[in-house]
Amino acid sequence: MHIQTTMAPQTVTHAAETETEPRKLFELLTRVEEIPRWAPVFADTVERISDGRCRVTKDGQSFEIEVSAHSSAGTVDYVREMAQGRRGGAYIRVTPRPLGGSSISMTVPIGANTTEADVRKVLVAELAELIRLARS
Repeated sequence: MHIQTTMAPQTVTHAAETETEPRKLFELLTRVEEIPRWAPVFADTVERISDGRCRVTKDGQSFEIEVSAHSSAGTVDYVREMAQGRRGGAYIRVTPRPLGGSSISMTVPIGANTTEADVRKVLVAELAELIRLARS
């Protein structure tokens, strides 16, 4: 059964596969200071404040994110307070492929001043760069 909705999407999810083992991707995702290397649209710098909190600076503006990482589940989430008291961010899942390598998926919100297509384009580039960095 297919259920059709008329609601505009709030998020974009994209996945990619790689020969890179899940552990390497997970470790890269938990090194928050590396975020600007693979997500320059999101952050110019990231500074760890405490175990689960970081300060992100983008275009001279700073905000805090909560980082939640679970190695056994292969999940790393970067969540922040958004407009109207809502919370959102990047939800990343790294899963092993049956014959080796990984599948990595990321879900991010569509911002007020952007389109689903623009967000998808950025997401595709971010995942490609994450995979490239994890291989090096």
